[in-house]
Amino acid sequence: MNSLGNYPLLPRGGPMSQEQRRALDEQLRASAPLFDPNVSIDQRRASIQEARDGFAALMKTMHVPDGFRTAATELAGIRALRFDRVGTGRPGTILFFHGGSFVAGSPETHLGLTGELAVRTGRTVFSVDYRLAPEHPFPSAIEDTTAAYRALLDTGHDPGSIVFAGDSAGGGLAVTTALSARRRGLPMPGGVVAFSPGLDNAGTGASNRTRGAADPILTRESVQPNRDLYRAGADPEQELLNPADYADMTGFPPLLLQVGTNEVLLDDSTRLAERARDADVDVILDVTAGVPHVFQTFTGRLDEADLALERAALFIDQRFRSC
Repeated sequence: MNSLGNYPLLPRGGPMSQEQRRALDEQLRASAPLFDPNVSIDQRRASIQEARDGFAALMKTMHVPDGFRTAATELAGIRALRFDRVGTGRPGTILFFHGGSFVAGSPETHLGLTGELAVRTGRTVFSVDYRLAPEHPFPSAIEDTTAAYRALLDTGHDPGSIVFAGDSAGGGLAVTTALSARRRGLPMPGGVVAFSPGLDNAGTGASNRTRGAADPILTRESVQPNRDLYRAGADPEQELLNPADYADMTGFPPLLLQVGTNEVLLDDSTRLAERARDADVDVILDVTAGVPHVFQTFTGRLDEADLALERAALFIDQRFRSC
């Protein structure tokens, strides 16, 4: 692990990279907000399908790579998509949890990011269609993702041959599913990869305030109704809702946290990295300067997206080296 307080801030790159970041930032700011910051929790609940449709429309603009195939499947009765690289695959399985602030998204909205993982690693990826709030609040999503993991174990998958991965809310689920599995007496997976994870339902990290102007996608105000719909009155001061501050990381598997400096969720990752460090967990806090939330989805438009996915693939390869 890199020593905390001296994590590498990845270089900004040359003029082309900087221009890509400026162009992407301008485009995102010119678009309609991902979630309207000027609504109450009741208004968000009433307009939830509109929020889901807007999120799906945005995700359709993301690049989807060639070289993989999908198949509909189920894990523990929960709908999922299976991704396989065309040609020869490699041993190991990635269990993926999509983002969408716990209220939106599906395996189909994340074809780009999930396909990239399948193509770059050669591993089979299962993307879980977990239940969404407000119809199914906390802990429904974690129950589904944990059940999906148990289903893989029950069909003979070695836990060390499984890596959890996810983005945004799904990045948070990659962490909390491991915590939930431990509570249920299940073995830990071989590793966890979290892209711009949401790890604090209450939004207490300083970056919620200090990075609001820099983040072209999210603000604390725009995501708080979603957090409230997901929490549904549960106490946020617990590890499954705020692992950044309350997770017991003892015995946690190797962890990769990738996040950008232009994110209100930046401190979700930095705080969890501290907890992991203090628990003697192998952790990589991979911070990229000047990029937005889940920047890894902008492959083909942002050099940093491709580079970050290369680093994630290397981390996953290292987890499966003995497979």
